[in-house]
Amino acid sequence: MRFDIITIFPEMFASVFSGGVVKKALERDIVRIAVHDLREFTEDRHRQVDDRPFGGLEGMVLKPEPIFRAVEAVRKEGASRVYLLSPQGRLLDAALARELASLSQVVLICGRYEGVDERVVDHLIDGEISIGDYVLSGGELAAAVVVDAAARFVPGVVGKEDSVRNESFAGGILDFPQYTRPREFRGFKVPQVLFSGDHKKIERWRRKKALEKTVRRRPDLVAHKTLAPEDRRLLEETSNERKDE
Repeated sequence: MRFDIITIFPEMFASVFSGGVVKKALERDIVRIAVHDLREFTEDRHRQVDDRPFGGLEGMVLKPEPIFRAVEAVRKEGASRVYLLSPQGRLLDAALARELASLSQVVLICGRYEGVDERVVDHLIDGEISIGDYVLSGGELAAAVVVDAAARFVPGVVGKEDSVRNESFAGGILDFPQYTRPREFRGFKVPQVLFSGDHKKIERWRRKKALEKTVRRRPDLVAHKTLAPEDRRLLEETSNERKDE
């Protein structure tokens, strides 16, 4: 899979992918990342990529010409998509990350200033992606988040793929609690069920705790979700246990 990032600050990506699973994926050629300086696609001697907006507002807007040239130069044939990083876009979640990971190429345009010329949105890109309901100074940090989130779903990137299937938001709920040594720390003990050796009991406990955590921290994730009968029973058990406390 290939990511192409178009930005006016390519130096921001010099070290962001120099560690972790993305670095290993790059070394093994499972994932490729190319960063393109938008100024390389200008045709004037000042390499101008922005201009004042029509209508008299303050700030600057990224011009359409260099963005169109950049995308047309780097986009490959096949399963490729072009996205603008924007606070107005579709919110990045696990489903979207999986969707991106299924493509052969993802082109990411990093917005800046007051945004980009709307003709880019209307006639060039396939969609907009947001990483949250807030505004960053530019799309570079968001692009790095998108790459990291999507790359994890590319086969072979994460050594133990079960860890991706079981992590938070897999199946629409949060992850279950995790523990490691020591078994007791400052009087806080690891739940005894994890030492039972009964894998079915452990699996049921993990599912129950994952549902409990989701209802407590992110009720929006299950508010309109049709739960399986077993999941409903587990939540009822949790509710009854709270009443008995």
